[in-house]
Amino acid sequence: MTLKMENVSHVVGAETHIYPTSLTLEKATMNVLLGPTLSGKTSLMRLMAGLDKPTKGRISWNGEDVTGKRVQERKIAMVYQQFINYPAMTVYDNIASPMRIMGLDKTEIDSRVHRTAELMKLTPMLNRKPLELSGGQQQRCALARALVKNAGLVLLDEPLANLDYKLREELRAEIPRIFEEAGSIFVYATTEPEEALLLGGNCITLWEGKVTQFGPTAEVYRHPADAATARVFSDPPMNFLTVEKRGDTMHFGDQESMPSVDNTVPDGRYLLGFRPNHLALEPREGRLRFEAMLTVTEITGSETFVHLTHGDERWVGLVHGVRKLEEGAPLPVYLHPSHIYIFARDGALVSSAAYAEAA
Repeated sequence: MTLKMENVSHVVGAETHIYPTSLTLEKATMNVLLGPTLSGKTSLMRLMAGLDKPTKGRISWNGEDVTGKRVQERKIAMVYQQFINYPAMTVYDNIASPMRIMGLDKTEIDSRVHRTAELMKLTPMLNRKPLELSGGQQQRCALARALVKNAGLVLLDEPLANLDYKLREELRAEIPRIFEEAGSIFVYATTEPEEALLLGGNCITLWEGKVTQFGPTAEVYRHPADAATARVFSDPPMNFLTVEKRGDTMHFGDQESMPSVDNTVPDGRYLLGFRPNHLALEPREGRLRFEAMLTVTEITGSETFVHLTHGDERWVGLVHGVRKLEEGAPLPVYLHPSHIYIFARDGALVSSAAYAEAA
């Protein structure tokens, strides 16, 4: 069971929604589509489903060209963030509806409905109508309808966004296991890097309609191929510093400099990238010091976001603890060189050899 996209693009009028993309998704795999809003996640999923036809390129399923096939002719299931249920039907009938269309017998339908309802914590609501449910319960009903289909390709477009934290955590663990056992290809769209890491599997990063990288999720996180991927796979987004390397020194700002973090890189202009959680407020041996200005602090329970300006650059740091800091005042921040990526001016990764461990 394989879904293959070969040089697939999608252009609407003068706008390119998806640039030429080639992907191969294998049976029983989790594939996370990660990108910010309007990066092309939904557009790519609609092409996979057959809801939209590519402008160019070819889509095949198990070696068969399905580029022109309608969604009704494909064995897929799709769930959106905005839940869709049949308001006149009970929850039981909503969940059972795709199986009735498939022609399954009543015993099999009843067994699958109750098994899935139990997983989704919908058993007490089976005789209710969707409008009698909360928003989270309605989304669980839509998810249950997709689960019972045993589809070969399952597309979930930010399906857990409207659920409470506890249920989201439970479903993140359960849904991939269910589909992997069924041998399905699982595609899950999200804007949240943390969710991508929790789901695991493979990750497809998207930026402005372009697939920037595809590979094992942890590998993409640790070794982004370019600055766009690094920006996508960081929340808040990765910080950047423009430098010029001359010999064993990197120069930046108003006559500021620091030792080169990788002397194998040729002299020239580069973009250094580092994640917010690697900025520190305490000096320690081996850490580089940067003179910044604090603009805003945001306390989020046990952590504090510090918003900084460093020359023309805006940085965000994520530090442990509740920090009482003077906004509008200078604030030195510290960074270990092992947490720095080096990108070329066009964004391509030049070096992550100094990056000793994952964050």
